[in-house]
Amino acid sequence: MVEKLWWNNYPKEVPYSLSYDPVPIQTFLTRAYEQNPEKVAIHFLGKTLTYRELYESALKFANYLQAMGMQKGDRLAIMLPNSPQSVIAYYGAMYAGVIVVQTNPLYTERELAYQLIDSGAITILALDALYPRIMKVKNETALQDVIITSISDYLPFPKNRIYPMIQRKQMGITAHVKHGGYHHLFKEIMNSMSATPIALPFDYEEDIALLQYTGGTTGHPKGVMLTHKNLTANVQMCDAWLYKTKHGEEVIMGVLPFFHVYGMTTVMLLSVYTNSKMVLLPKFDAATTLKTIDKQRPTLFPGAPTLYIGLLNHPQLAKYDLTSIKACISGSASLPVEVQQKFEAATGGKLVEGYGLTETSPVTHANNIWGRRVSGSIGIPWPDTDAKIVRVGDHKPLPCGEIGELIVKGPQVMKGYWHRPEDTQATFTEDGWLLTGDLGYMNEEGYFFIVDRKKDMIIAGGFNIYPREVEEVLYEHEAVQECVVIGIPDSYRGETVKAFIVLKEGYTTTPDEFNQYCRKNLAAYKVPRHYEFRKELPKTAVGKILRRTLAEEEKMKIASEQAQ
Repeated sequence: MVEKLWWNNYPKEVPYSLSYDPVPIQTFLTRAYEQNPEKVAIHFLGKTLTYRELYESALKFANYLQAMGMQKGDRLAIMLPNSPQSVIAYYGAMYAGVIVVQTNPLYTERELAYQLIDSGAITILALDALYPRIMKVKNETALQDVIITSISDYLPFPKNRIYPMIQRKQMGITAHVKHGGYHHLFKEIMNSMSATPIALPFDYEEDIALLQYTGGTTGHPKGVMLTHKNLTANVQMCDAWLYKTKHGEEVIMGVLPFFHVYGMTTVMLLSVYTNSKMVLLPKFDAATTLKTIDKQRPTLFPGAPTLYIGLLNHPQLAKYDLTSIKACISGSASLPVEVQQKFEAATGGKLVEGYGLTETSPVTHANNIWGRRVSGSIGIPWPDTDAKIVRVGDHKPLPCGEIGELIVKGPQVMKGYWHRPEDTQATFTEDGWLLTGDLGYMNEEGYFFIVDRKKDMIIAGGFNIYPREVEEVLYEHEAVQECVVIGIPDSYRGETVKAFIVLKEGYTTTPDEFNQYCRKNLAAYKVPRHYEFRKELPKTAVGKILRRTLAEEEKMKIASEQAQ
């Protein structure tokens, strides 16, 4: 084994290479049930499920899928927020050999139709509130069966009685679906099926467990094929990195949605693998999250920067006890140093930045949680993960400190894109390295830094400007709650820098003040030429700020002005 520069920074408790358990994902649930059947597996808004209940419910769902005629390799779309049903259905599909297609409940009809057509899903499980949307696109797709559930199906009394009334009043939801024909009710499935174990042959390395669609930042979203090996390897890497945690004793906060691969791996899969309790919330709300942390005492809290920012800026933060939190790995976007420091002060735990892609299940890098870490860095590669910086275009390796494209290799790297061999080929080098599309560098100690997405880099007057660097400076300003920087067209410089800023409550300031502040902290060519203050910024379901949405808005605004 060739020594890697970053190994010098590994804690002694973390091996460079792991001995992986070559089993399909559902085996982890079977083992958790066998080892501790009466342990609480899920807490959801006051309702709890033990590992026995979770295991038996998953088997009931698996048997029902088979009774419906679904075969190994067929696709099931799961269009749910975090809930017991989303976990039951996921593992149930795994037992039945069915490929899960995670589907964002916020999808429009157009987005939903595209994903269902592209994946060839023949069954969908969704909330009752989404039923009308599904029926509008059903005939365009290969859907044969629709399984419907409600949040109230897994709420304790009296919440389960009150919720439907609130739903009707606030959302105008009146969808009533009867169990029969191609309509199926999740509740009826649980009441009618037996929990009979299923024995199917599995190819650990080749069988696809999940089709996880990318965000579609360029062109149409692509279905990332993640195998049982990809997902189980990444979960075991995550467990190794969290070496101070103990199986059977952790409580993992599940705010990140499971229809995003980061939430799915670091909460749903890791919880079951480590026989831990997952505390689920169907959506992020700062007040609810703070109350839940205070009462349920989670020890691990995977998240995204905007989640931590939302909690830190809640006016009643000091009212809640967050000291149960031991460790958090932040993903999906760069973690501002100020946010890291303030969150650690509020919890007493550790918050470190990690890095990954949908195509890597998702984690490839992270800072040491309890060892040496480097602020502003994504950390070092995980066990069995190789990484290097190469020149854009010809993929020639670059020396330490030089900016190029980050490429990675490891057992968590996807099989490829669903039915897109050309895209798959274009994403890998000839010798099997995955091209991440991210620009960065490695320092002389083996720590990696991302300076930006290749496509997000701003070229102004011939200078390369990396939005992350400008954003880090803005986040250090006491008035800034959230910010994002983009390049906008400029007749003289080609592109110039624009900053969108959300101010903290109670703060007022002006573009001139920010201009003076940035000029003290950035080279002149990096200073934003335009500032726009907003009450909120557009975000994905996991809280990642949508830079491209703002860029598109700017293009439309400029086109409109030019047309006048």
